[in-house]
Amino acid sequence: MRLKGKSALITGSARGIGRAFAEAYTREGATVAIADINLAAAEKTAAEIGANAYPVRLDVSDLASIEAAVKAVETKTGGLDILINNAALFDLAPIVEITKASYDKLFSVNVAGTLFMLQAAARTMIAMGKGGRIINIASQAGRRGEGLVAVYCATKAAVISLTQSAGLDLIKHRINVNGIAPGVVDSDMWDEVDALFAKYENRPKGEKRRLVGEGVPYGRMGKPEDLTGMAVFLASDDAEYIVAQTYNVDGGQWMS
Repeated sequence: MRLKGKSALITGSARGIGRAFAEAYTREGATVAIADINLAAAEKTAAEIGANAYPVRLDVSDLASIEAAVKAVETKTGGLDILINNAALFDLAPIVEITKASYDKLFSVNVAGTLFMLQAAARTMIAMGKGGRIINIASQAGRRGEGLVAVYCATKAAVISLTQSAGLDLIKHRINVNGIAPGVVDSDMWDEVDALFAKYENRPKGEKRRLVGEGVPYGRMGKPEDLTGMAVFLASDDAEYIVAQTYNVDGGQWMS
């Protein structure tokens, strides 16, 4: 068990990719806070995962909620060793149709939420004096622009940049900050993504999902479970000397 005795908090982990991370971490011996804006869903997921998971309500766009979630983890486990910044929102529209409301919503969760959640975790890790691991979930969308996905791409590019800056600043406290950039992952979010592409590209529902899967060099869309190996590795002692990197886990979609 590579994470035995570790305390982890995973944002947006009641379902999808975040839940897969939580399941993998508990298998590796960690105690995991299932942190989600939907407390009922977090409670259900924690109960299904088992005794090493527990629910925490968290709205990453609210600083008070962030502080309360970190305090809840400290109270439950005595401290925080690992954070995965996984919570994110998606939207798309042509440039001339982007709204300020959509822009503000995505940046408040994907960028500000990542930064201030990272900050709160780092503060408690520094106070504990044992170092820690912070893993930010970026995206292949943060590596390049897309005509219909300007705001989401910009938020994920910002996550990659924050990972670099925070990694360089926090390593003096032995807090390793790194990131994972998934490609297209067949999760709950893709129901929403597919519907938006159907609207703006005049496609039947399901066609975009099929096309992007066929376009992955590996031969299919990713699954949440495809990301868990990297998430466990980056949280483990094996990644001690890795700082400020964002790893592509995307079936070959992006090379860097």
